[in-house]
Amino acid sequence: MTSSHHHPSPPRRRRTPFGTGATDFTSPGSYRPVIPAAVLALSVTLAGCAGTSAGVRPADAARPAAGGAGAPSAATSATPGTTQARPPQTSADPRVSADPGAATTSAPARLPGLGPRTLAEIPADTRQAVLVTGRGKDSSASQVVLYRRTGAGWEPGATWPAHNALKGWTDDHHAGDLRSPIGVFTLTDAGGLLADPGTKLPYDQGPAFTIGGTGFEGEPLAGSFDYVVAINYNRKPGTSPLDWTRPLGANKGGGIWLHVDHGGPTQGCVSLTRKHMKDLLLALDPAQHPVIVMGDASSLRR
Repeated sequence: MTSSHHHPSPPRRRRTPFGTGATDFTSPGSYRPVIPAAVLALSVTLAGCAGTSAGVRPADAARPAAGGAGAPSAATSATPGTTQARPPQTSADPRVSADPGAATTSAPARLPGLGPRTLAEIPADTRQAVLVTGRGKDSSASQVVLYRRTGAGWEPGATWPAHNALKGWTDDHHAGDLRSPIGVFTLTDAGGLLADPGTKLPYDQGPAFTIGGTGFEGEPLAGSFDYVVAINYNRKPGTSPLDWTRPLGANKGGGIWLHVDHGGPTQGCVSLTRKHMKDLLLALDPAQHPVIVMGDASSLRR
């Protein structure tokens, strides 16, 4: 379970791929994994970007409606796969030593565009934040900036174009609504069809990340899972992105990933160009306790 306390970075490890099936598509924008019979006997299906359950259910899930995704308030019990709420930082964390290469005057003390509710969900020891800002509540277009926390404040990287879910964003996503979850989630695990590009995150490579078919706009989906980073909503951190554990229940979905963009809306994930996904994988460092902050601009200002 993710903790807000600092822990030493875990040793690098390579996991055995979960399953070996290709992916079967029955309609544009809908897909499911072809799973060995032994796995089907578990009566569990892979939801989210990685597949669907009974029939064909749109991928990706969401967050609990109350308390902010990935960070329940002090009044609520912690949920596996979420981050603990912390007060917003009003200045650079004094525990973080200054980076000689970081800006000394222009880095903001707080992540820009975020209101007090969103800021309160970011753990105090987080030093990397992937900020995904949606163009509108019902838009599938967004932009991504990777921020790193230095002694001078939050230093932004380049701005990358991205896609989110077909119907935009929601505070209370349920499987099949084609909206991306709003909130703050930790990032602990990666994987893909292609070999590990050199990320510090645990990386699961294998043919189970194979995908085909077409998306909502008729675009080919092949290669979308060449690189993925699991977003810790309704999943067990420390496992492959393909792990099916759903602590909040199957109706809340799962399989929310950062993955390679296929040129159209997703079913709930956030997608970046292949180059930017590789850049992100190389930048993310578990010792920096990375999180993703995601939602439409208006919601993030709360």
